[in-house]
Amino acid sequence: MATVFTRIIAGELPGRFVWRDDRAVAFLTIAPLKLGHTLVVPVEEVDHWVDLDEDLLDHLSHVARAIGRAQDLAFEPTRVALLVLGLEVPHAHIHVVPIDAEADVHFANADTSASAESLDDAAARLRGALRELGYTQVADS
Repeated sequence: MATVFTRIIAGELPGRFVWRDDRAVAFLTIAPLKLGHTLVVPVEEVDHWVDLDEDLLDHLSHVARAIGRAQDLAFEPTRVALLVLGLEVPHAHIHVVPIDAEADVHFANADTSASAESLDDAAARLRGALRELGYTQVADS
């Protein structure tokens, strides 16, 4: 059975994509810890990150770094956090979160009612920053 991420990647469920290539995508989470919170997800459905092919894990790391650089440019956080948890969806993924304090990575503080407008704005800002940084894998939407 396809995971929710596989369904988002396939276009069966909506997603605010900021990156897309043949091996990975990045899209905003619908329950952000901070504005711009992005998930980097392999196209291939792999449950646990330790089971990812080493080359694919390296590629996901490259994409996460690009997203982090774009978050730095678009949101000017103190730092960008990188989290690999994977308990909520059985599909490996990396959380890339612009933060100003350690408390910003507590999932109990996720905004479960983030407005469509704020998510759309954050996605547009990230796409613009990725383009400004010279990345060509920027998703159209």
